[in-house]
Amino acid sequence: MKVTSLPRTLLAKPWLWSFLGALLMWLVTVAFTGGRGGGGMLTAALALAQFTVIVGIGQMFVITLGPGNVDLSLPANIGLASAVAMKVMNGNDSMVALGLLAALACGAAIGAANYALIRALRIPPIIATLSASFIIQSADISYGRGLQIKPPPGFADFTNLQFLGIPLLAILTIVFSIGAGIALQRMVYGRSVLAIGQNMRAAWLAGIPVGRIRLLTYTLSGALGGIDGALLAGYFRGANVDIGNEYLLASLAVVVIGGTSVAGGKANVPGIWGAALFLVLLLTMLNTFGVSAGVRMLVTGLVIVGVIAAAGGRQPAR
Repeated sequence: MKVTSLPRTLLAKPWLWSFLGALLMWLVTVAFTGGRGGGGMLTAALALAQFTVIVGIGQMFVITLGPGNVDLSLPANIGLASAVAMKVMNGNDSMVALGLLAALACGAAIGAANYALIRALRIPPIIATLSASFIIQSADISYGRGLQIKPPPGFADFTNLQFLGIPLLAILTIVFSIGAGIALQRMVYGRSVLAIGQNMRAAWLAGIPVGRIRLLTYTLSGALGGIDGALLAGYFRGANVDIGNEYLLASLAVVVIGGTSVAGGKANVPGIWGAALFLVLLLTMLNTFGVSAGVRMLVTGLVIVGVIAAAGGRQPAR
């Protein structure tokens, strides 16, 4: 790529700014620490970003369906699925696969129930999924409050395992991201999601089963939230009712910062990684500077709102 063409490329693909922003945060932090801990910082950033990417991809597919589509039940979903996974595993390595399947099924059921509410009650997705989150939280509190079951040692070690200094789970998440990108651009399902987001009525007239695709998409988002809850419980060595709280705003932020249109019909998988790394490294930089928790939240919120405001006016091609 020629140097002179770089600004033009950044303007044509604004999601690339997220990667540049992540690089800038890392360079500033490394400079502040005198060059110490740069590699470890990147490893930690990848380890934390991977969880946001998993739920971000699910949220991306939902938002791509068109205006108003969003899954606000993800934090409650993650919390409940983490408790279900730890309960099924019961600290036994031989039960890891069954526990992961239980978390996946729990999340998928929540996603399907979300769409059932939307379809049956004819209410906006934002209201349906927010209402569902309160129900899920109540179930999570009853089921998971006080749950002190630790993850199986082998599963906890796996979620923290590194290969050549790179978290193994991050490598697997990158492979999954590539698969999601292929599905979005090359498979009938992904193209149907894009078509519905661009114009739902035209997609229906073209023979696309709109209802079925929307059901599959909400189920996918729920399933990814469920598996994310299980992995988080393994990484942090225990389930927690509040373990998914930060992933509501984060999942929305990485989708928009990463180049997915809030108007639907346009999605970008690589940008989700850039946005996730940017947010993690931004918090790392603020922590390194000794900024208080309140200021960290304020700065992060302002960055997210600014990007969403800038991106909100973009409309997909019709």
